[in-house]
Amino acid sequence: MAAELIPVSPGVVRLTWTLELQEQGLGPSVEAVRNALVEGFGAGNQRIETHVDPEDEDAQRIATFSGLMREGVARSVVDGLDRIVYARLADDTPVDDPAGFRRLLNSFLPRKRGISQMLIRADGSPADRVLLCQLTYKKDWDLPGGVVEVGESPMVAVGREVEEELGLTITPGPLVLTDWLPPWGGWDDAICLVFDGGVHDEAIVEKIVRQKREIRSAKFCTIEEVHDLCADFTARRIVSALINLSDSPGAPYTESGRS
Repeated sequence: MAAELIPVSPGVVRLTWTLELQEQGLGPSVEAVRNALVEGFGAGNQRIETHVDPEDEDAQRIATFSGLMREGVARSVVDGLDRIVYARLADDTPVDDPAGFRRLLNSFLPRKRGISQMLIRADGSPADRVLLCQLTYKKDWDLPGGVVEVGESPMVAVGREVEEELGLTITPGPLVLTDWLPPWGGWDDAICLVFDGGVHDEAIVEKIVRQKREIRSAKFCTIEEVHDLCADFTARRIVSALINLSDSPGAPYTESGRS
């Protein structure tokens, strides 16, 4: 058969197709795969999946045009090689429905991690002291904040993170900096949004209730301490954010803290 369904577990089948079918072109290949999907769901299966070579762009196009949604990459599943996992469920919204088509597109378009941080400053002298957190999972200190959850507003996220990690309820102010973080140390790239947390009495640190799983300690730090305690790119980000709060603001967008 040009396209074949192989049982994997109850209600789940693996879809494969031959190179000969693929060489016939996109139209015949998509038609055969769609017919196999109809057959598979007609037989009562709930999930039909296929594994595609990341180097095989034609196979990826066939999977996508057939209505299979990209779910991710399974590592070392075929002779030590990675495979892209595409799948469709019996109750997925049909692709000819606008919502179903958008879900299909959304499954394979790039996604970028979002991080929200809050710049909380201390009142009094010396000026430009900012609240830093000593984290449990890395040696470098950082601004309070964290990863934006799926479907969550970045502004809501930073308020939530500050409350969860420090027990402080601070309404986020305006966005003061957008910083792109390139891939580093095993992390994918990300967009970091720094919101103004306002100026507070230094005694606010006495109200902090640490989330012990993530926060070792927190304190207001001078710019000199920021450079000593933070990674270089974090220090550059903090300095850039502070500049944007001054009377002569700098660049609203930076890359690794550099304008």
